Amino acid sequence: MPKQALTSSEIAPPNGHFAHATAVRAQGRLVFLSGMTARNKDGGVTGVGDITAQTHQVCQNLRAAVEAGGGTLDDIARVDVYVRNMEDFDAIHAVRRLYFTGDAPASTMVEVSKFVNKDYLIEINAIAVIDDSVAGTEDRGAQP
Repeated sequence: MPKQALTSSEIAPPNGHFAHATAVRAQGRLVFLSGMTARNKDGGVTGVGDITAQTHQVCQNLRAAVEAGGGTLDDIARVDVYVRNMEDFDAIHAVRRLYFTGDAPASTMVEVSKFVNKDYLIEINAIAVIDDSVAGTEDRGAQP
């Protein structure tokens, strides 16, 4: 579903690739994407020690999950980002800009002390709003 980034002259511009708020027409299906890590298709960890490589893998995993629901990354309205080191903020947002090319989703980023795997540096969960009229959705097992 098309989304619109909302801005206010009462708030400083975002310091990363995100919107202060995101508006989405309330029509379609909400798809909740679980936290995606740098776990690759083979079950290994992509980019151990490399936040850029891990962020690419996380974004690829988000894309695969939202596509399984009949949507695209542009349908993602909100993300929550968990990182081991907030110093990686700029590197993470540089990668996010490559994947979220339309209006950026609303976002929260927090630093955490541990993940379920000691090699993970980042995890992102998301909420997407997917238009029910997208062709082929019913063929992908996406209907509740």
